[in-house]
Amino acid sequence: MRPRPTVADLRALKGRRQLTMLRYFSLDEAEAAEAAGIDVASVPLDLLARPRYREVAPSIFSMTGLTHLEAGRPDDYLRWAGEAMGKGADAVYCSGSLRTVEHLAREHIPVVGHVGLVPSRATWTGGFRAVGKTAETALRLYEEVKAYESAGAFAVEIEVVPAEVASAISDRVGILLWSMGSGPGCDAQYLFAEDILGANRGHVPRHAKVYRDFAAEFDRLQQERVAAFREFVTDVESGAYPENRHLVRMPPAELDAFLSGLDGRAAGRAAE
Repeated sequence: MRPRPTVADLRALKGRRQLTMLRYFSLDEAEAAEAAGIDVASVPLDLLARPRYREVAPSIFSMTGLTHLEAGRPDDYLRWAGEAMGKGADAVYCSGSLRTVEHLAREHIPVVGHVGLVPSRATWTGGFRAVGKTAETALRLYEEVKAYESAGAFAVEIEVVPAEVASAISDRVGILLWSMGSGPGCDAQYLFAEDILGANRGHVPRHAKVYRDFAAEFDRLQQERVAAFREFVTDVESGAYPENRHLVRMPPAELDAFLSGLDGRAAGRAAE
């Protein structure tokens, strides 16, 4: 069994190979990711904290997180991050200010930041669209990544940024860049499991690659579920269920004694 990497292990891999990274939401997906050899995962804390999580995904570097809108002030974030680490997280995601990132890093919390298209801050960059398509905005991205590095983050998710920009930034910083739709020049490729599995029934982003059609399989299973329930209704209405093999039977002698006792008690009540 491969060992679970530490932050130091991941940092030592910069420039040597690309990591694979998933966002998933179930134990089944975690177990499949482990079997497939996924390196890093972003996991909701309620999943990560389950006792079985590390049984099924012992070697996946697993981070969890809250947006700054959910976590609150730096001390609130720090308290939550400590609890998350205590429940088994290897790192925490932080979309808060650099002051918050530094506050966490000073207490030796491994922190992952976020640049480019950051959903919780998208209004500042024009909504859900690519970031860094001009020289000016690309230079601001570089400065933001350097600021995260200075604040103590060990990695930054870089989302929907031109591949050339992300690659050039990655070559010029010591911090890890985890690419979501930002090209192969980073240190990890990051996708949502639901996109890979074709289970996403909403917007499918440009960078997603669908490897299986789970949506069609879920539809087929739902049809089978309805059909099975209908057959059960029909069997009950026709008397086909339950059959003798579904029942517990009383020995004949005990049944005779029971019925005699019932008759006796019923007769006694009628005479009262």
